[in-house]
Amino acid sequence: MPVVTLPDGSIREFDHPVSAGEVVASIGRSLAKATVAARLDGKLVDLSTVIDRDVSLAAITAGSEDGLEVIRHSTAHLMAQAVKSIFPQAQVTIGPTVENGFYYDFAIDRPFTTDDLERIEAKMQELARADLPVSREVMPRDQAIAMFEEMGERYKAEIIRDIPAGESISLYRQGEFLDLCRGPHVPSTGRLKAFKLTQVAGAYWRGDSRNPMLQRIYGTAWASKEDLDAYLHRLEEAERRDHRRLGRQLDLFHMQEEAPGMVFWHPHGWTIWQQVEQYIRVRFQEYGYQEIKTPTIMDRSLWERSGHWDNYRDNMFTTASENRDYAVKPMNCPGHVQIFNHGLHSYRDLPLRLAEFGSCHRNEPSGALHGLMRVRGFVQDDAHIFCTEEQVQTEVSAFIQMLQAVYADFGFHDVLVKLSTRPEKRVGSDESWDKAEAALAAALEQNGLAYEMQPGEGAFYGPKIEFTLKDSIGRLWQCGTIQLDFNLPVRLDAEYVAEDNTRRPPVMLHRAILGSMERFIGILIEHYAGNLPVWLAPVQAVVLNITDAQGEYARNCAENLQKMGFRCNADLRNEKIGFKIRGHTLQRVPYLLVVGAREQESGQLAVRTRAGQDLGVMTLEQFAAMLDQQVSTRSSINQDPEG
Repeated sequence: MPVVTLPDGSIREFDHPVSAGEVVASIGRSLAKATVAARLDGKLVDLSTVIDRDVSLAAITAGSEDGLEVIRHSTAHLMAQAVKSIFPQAQVTIGPTVENGFYYDFAIDRPFTTDDLERIEAKMQELARADLPVSREVMPRDQAIAMFEEMGERYKAEIIRDIPAGESISLYRQGEFLDLCRGPHVPSTGRLKAFKLTQVAGAYWRGDSRNPMLQRIYGTAWASKEDLDAYLHRLEEAERRDHRRLGRQLDLFHMQEEAPGMVFWHPHGWTIWQQVEQYIRVRFQEYGYQEIKTPTIMDRSLWERSGHWDNYRDNMFTTASENRDYAVKPMNCPGHVQIFNHGLHSYRDLPLRLAEFGSCHRNEPSGALHGLMRVRGFVQDDAHIFCTEEQVQTEVSAFIQMLQAVYADFGFHDVLVKLSTRPEKRVGSDESWDKAEAALAAALEQNGLAYEMQPGEGAFYGPKIEFTLKDSIGRLWQCGTIQLDFNLPVRLDAEYVAEDNTRRPPVMLHRAILGSMERFIGILIEHYAGNLPVWLAPVQAVVLNITDAQGEYARNCAENLQKMGFRCNADLRNEKIGFKIRGHTLQRVPYLLVVGAREQESGQLAVRTRAGQDLGVMTLEQFAAMLDQQVSTRSSINQDPEG
C-alpha cells in the first residue's frame, strides 16, 4: 500500500489507494482549502489522481506559481463554458495561459462586444458559484475526433487529428461542458473566485493569415480578490505610464507607418538620449573600455563565417550591390572581431575591451513591434572583451560591479539574475559549452549572486547571464547581459600570441548593460511616469514671469543658468502664472522658478517643484548650487518613481 513522502521528509502511510486530495486533507484542513493541485514525483497532477504506489507529494497552493497556472487554465475553461452557454453556435479552439492570465479563441459569426464581455463574465461568476465538479476523462483518439465532429466542434477535431494515431485523449468535464485538455485543473469551479475579462482581439486560426479570423477573449485570474485588485491597479498604472502616450504628451518621439519599428526622436527625447549615452560613455572610460565604430552593412560571407547567416538569417535585413550580397548588422560582434584581427595581439594586450554605441537592425514581425520596447532599428551600449581563460572571472566580476553601479544611478535597485544555458540550435562542441557554462556559474557564485537557471535560453554561440530590472510598479525588464563565447573567435580566425609564443583564440565576452538604448529609455519613462530625475530631464528648470515687467529679469536668469550648463528655459508668454505653472508641471519640468516684482527687486527666485512643493526664495547662485549638487550626484531628490 502507498507510502507518501512529503517535502519536509515526513511520510503518510495508507492501507488502500488514495487520491492526492485525500493525502493533502490528511495534512490539514487549511492546507486542503488552499490547494488546487499536487506534484507526484515532480509531475503536476489533479487532486483526484489516485495514488497506488510509493510516491513523493507536494501540495500546490493557489498563490504559488504552479497554482496560478492551474487557476488560469481552469478559468479559461470556465470562460469557454460561459461563452458556449450564451452563444451555442460558437466553436471553441485553443485556450492557453499567458503571463498574468489566459485567453481563448472562438470561431463565431460576429465580433464580441464590451457588452458581451460583461454577460460572459457574469455567467462565469454564476458557474463558479455553482461549484461544478471538474473531472478528467480519457478517450481513444478516433472516438474523440468523432465526438467533437458530432458536437460541431471542427477545430477541436482538427487539433486531435494532429495527435498520433493510437494515442489516448485527455478531456475535462464540468457540468455539460467538455473540453480537450492535458490538465491539471482545479477540483471544482468554486475554486475560481478572482477573475476579470480584459479585452477582445482578432486572431487567425493557427496564426496563419490564410486561415479564418477568430475572436480572442483575454482575461486574468488570481488566487484572491486582493491579488486581482492589485493587478488591475497595476494595469491602470501601466496604462497611465505608457511611454507611447507620454512620448506624445512630452513631445519626446514618434513613430510612423513609413518607417515601421524605427524612431523619430524629437529635441526633448534626443536630449534624454544624449544624457544616457554620455553617462555610459563616462562609465566606459572608468572601466577601461575603448570606444570604436563599425560598419552597419557587411558582406554575406562574414555573416556565414560567424554563423549568423545559418542561425539568425530570418531576423536579418539583407541587400545586394554589384552582384554581392550584404546584411544589415543585427548585432555588433563580428565587426568587433574584425578590429581585434587588425594587427597581431600579445597576451600582454589582454584583456582588450572594445565598446560601441552600435546601430543594429532586426527584422522583427510587425505584430511584435511595440513603441520603444520592440523596434527594428536600435542602438546597443555594446562591448566585447577579448581575454584569456584565466581572466574570465575577473572580467565578469568587474562587469557585474559596473552594471550594479549603473542601475543604481538610474534608480533601479532590485535586479534579478538568470543563467541561460545551451540552446538546441548552437555552434561549438559540448566540451566548450560545458566550460563556458561552468565559468559563468562560478563568476556568479564568486560575487555572491543568487540566480535562476534558464535551460536552453542561451545564444547560439554561448551561454549568458541575464540581468532583469524590477520597476516602480513591479514589472520585470530584462536589460543587461554578458555572454561567454569560445566559438566566434575561432570561426572568425581571432588569435593572440600566448606567453609560450603559441597562437591561441581569445575568449570573447559579449556584454551590454542597458541593452537597447531605445528600450531602456522607454523603461525609464514608464518607471518614473515621465518624472525623470533632474540629471536626465530634458528641461531641468523653467523661469516664469508674473507680468511683462519681469520679462527681462526672467530672461537673464534663464540665460545665466544656461551658461552654467543647465537646461533651462524662460516662459515669457502673456498668460496667468497659474496657467504657466500647470502647463510646465504637465510637461514634468523638475523646477519652476517664479519671478514677480518682489523677486526681481531682491534678485531672487521663488522655487517650486513639479510636485507642487514650495522651496521658498533663493538667489540664482543658491539655486544653481542646489541643482548642480543634484545633477552631479544623480540625486533622488525631486524624482518621483510613483508618478
